[in-house]
Order: sequence, then C-alpha cells, then structure tokens
Amino acid sequence: MTTLLLKNVTLETGFRYEGERVVATNTTVCDVFVKDGKVEKIGESLTDTSDTVIDAGENLLMPSMREMHIHVDKTYFSGPWKACIPITNGIVTRIEEEEKLLPQQLPVALQRAEKMIEWLLSQGHTHIRSHCNVDPQIGTNHIEITLEAFAKFEGMLTYDIVAFPQHGLLRSNSQALMREAMRKGATLVGGVDPATIDRDIERSLATTMDIATESGKGLDIHIHDGDSLGAFEFKKLAELATQAGKEGQTTISHAIALGDLEGAELDNMTAILREAQIDVTTTIPTNRKTIPVQYLQKNGVNVSLGHDSLTDHWSPYGTGDTIEKLSILAERFRFMDEYSLNRSWQYATAGIMPLDDDGNAVWPKVGDDANFLLIDAVCSAQAVARRKPITRVIFQGKVVSENGNVKNSVQIGGVRRD
Repeated sequence: MTTLLLKNVTLETGFRYEGERVVATNTTVCDVFVKDGKVEKIGESLTDTSDTVIDAGENLLMPSMREMHIHVDKTYFSGPWKACIPITNGIVTRIEEEEKLLPQQLPVALQRAEKMIEWLLSQGHTHIRSHCNVDPQIGTNHIEITLEAFAKFEGMLTYDIVAFPQHGLLRSNSQALMREAMRKGATLVGGVDPATIDRDIERSLATTMDIATESGKGLDIHIHDGDSLGAFEFKKLAELATQAGKEGQTTISHAIALGDLEGAELDNMTAILREAQIDVTTTIPTNRKTIPVQYLQKNGVNVSLGHDSLTDHWSPYGTGDTIEKLSILAERFRFMDEYSLNRSWQYATAGIMPLDDDGNAVWPKVGDDANFLLIDAVCSAQAVARRKPITRVIFQGKVVSENGNVKNSVQIGGVRRD
C-alpha cells in the first residue's frame, strides 16, 4: 500500500458569470489523499498518515496529459545538433534518406529514445503513443528498442507502440515484417498514405486491416493526403473499420483533408467518422490549414494532440511541451475568452477536465486514477494562455517528475543528463 497526501492544492470548482458570459474560473484550495494510486479523500485540512506529504503551495491540480503522436525511435534529440536536408522529391526524399540514416543511427537509438521519453514525462505526459518504424532496412529492430526504452519507465507511465511502415506497407513489401512486429509486442497497427506512397488505396487499407484483425489490435494510420483524395481514404477506412468491428479502435493521424473540407462535405465526413468511432490526432500545424478541432470535437469526433517530432530528419522543430501546444491551438482558433481557454485542456487528456461544459466540478472524484499535474497557475485558462510551468508530475499516486527532473532519470554513456 502506498499513500500520498497533497496539501494546499488549487482545484477548479465552477465558472463565474456576468449575464450568460463566463468571465472567470472559480477555485478552492484543499487537500487530496491518495491510496494505492486512487483518490481516496478530498477535503480541507486532511491529517491522514501518509508515506509522502507534499505542500503544493496552492499550485493548480490538473489531470496529466497524453502524448498521442510521437516517434521516439528515430530522433536527433539529446544528440548533436543537425538541421534537415532540403526536400526535392516530396515525402520520398525523407523515405530515401531513412533507408540510409536509420541503420546508421541504430547504435544510439535506444539512448535517444530513453531521453525523449524522459523529457516527455517531465513535460506532463503519463501516456505516450509512439510510432515505430518497421521497414526492410531495420526490420523490427526499432520495435525491440522502443520496448526496451519504455521498460526503463515501468511504473511511471503507460504507452502504446504503433508498428509503422513508414516506407509504405506495399511499396516496401513490409507485410511480413508488420506481422512480426505485432508478435513482438507492438500494440497498434500503423499505416501511411495508401494513395501517395502505396499507390493502391484499397489493397493497402485492406491489408492493414487484415493485420489488425489477425493480431486483435487497433489501428493508427497517417493520412497526409488532402482534399477529396484524403476524404476518399477516410471513407474507405471507415467502411473497413466497421466491417472488421474496429469501431472505437481506429485513429487517423494528421487527417489533413479535414482542413480542406467545408460545408456539407465536412458535415458528411464528420458523420462518417463519428459513426465508425474513428478519432483524429493532430499536431496543430502552422504551415497549412489546421483541421477544425473544435467543430470535430463538438460533433462527436474525438481529437487529441501530438508533437510528431522533437528534432529529427523530418523537422528541426518541436518542444514536447503540450501546454505550449494548447496555447498554439488557442491562438490558431482565437480562443481568447475564459471559457474557450478552459475547454482546450480536453485535447491533451482524452477529454478529462476538472469542469464539464456547464461548469460542474467532475474531476477529481474519489476513485479516480491519481494521475496529476501541479502547475504554477491560478486556473487552466491562465495555464494555457500564459504557458505556465509544471512543477510536479504524479502517476498512480507517485511523484515521477519534479521541476522538470524525472525521478531515477536514465543514464547515457554513464553520465547523468537531467
């Protein structure tokens, strides 16, 4: 049995109105007692004997976050600085680059994956979904490396590993490797641009779905194709997901075409995704149209956030800071008022928030998982708009990071790099 007593935390309790407009978030300062990873008591001046007692100093208590799209297996993070080479042949430039680069990076891939996971944990993520290359050049080595990296953080977070045929499932003839990856421990079946890369939408998606059905796993498929091409791919994937009983087990990453559709076309596509219970992950891109996040969420298509990269051969950008990402989302969609800023937190937590849409306090409750962030902020709207710092990350009632320093941080080359 493990126990934790958090003293003097700030909790959101409701909205303050002027007429019908939300003008502020009401809060209270109280204590939270955690036992065996679950919230057991919430109240004032709790005196329960506990293994650990933390005075939060009126820091805001918020649900921890989920990094839902990252590639920890192929990164420059924690290594020497290196910018990207220019793209001369679209996405094929990067694929051809990977065919040489990834085998060269194998000796440092584990160390860099560990450091990226450590960083993401320090930034408030207690769940990480990592896409992991499976291709003829590296085989399933990256699956094994990623599993080993996450094993170092057992008891500090949860994770998904997506077997990801970056070079094209059909283009690189990786069907057998994908099946092997699932046997070795990948938790989701990935895919990428069945039109642009595989050049055969129906066979690419059908083969991907076959692998998911055989392995009994869900799917997460990158689809960058825009406009009507991307929409056609979404529709075919929705049909296959419904036929295979994969409703609620399928994600479209990027889903760029949703930013191109308007009016009835967007309404119809949203209905198709909603009926198939397909969710969407986005990085909130700033170099192209952003998918209509708020519209999708309000109309039954769950949207989550990911960084995709911190720094690698695809992009030199990326911070791993999802509070910053929420702030970018808020700026992108002009969330300037208290209510819309408050509501933005849902995209980082699979919908878990202290207040519901009507301002009723719904989290934390007795029995909830004790996966928390303590943030130096007066409310979540301020945390998002002003990009306020996380002071502690708590997973299952245990402090796993404090002021950016992960407990039991990993070693690289015998040198502690916090």
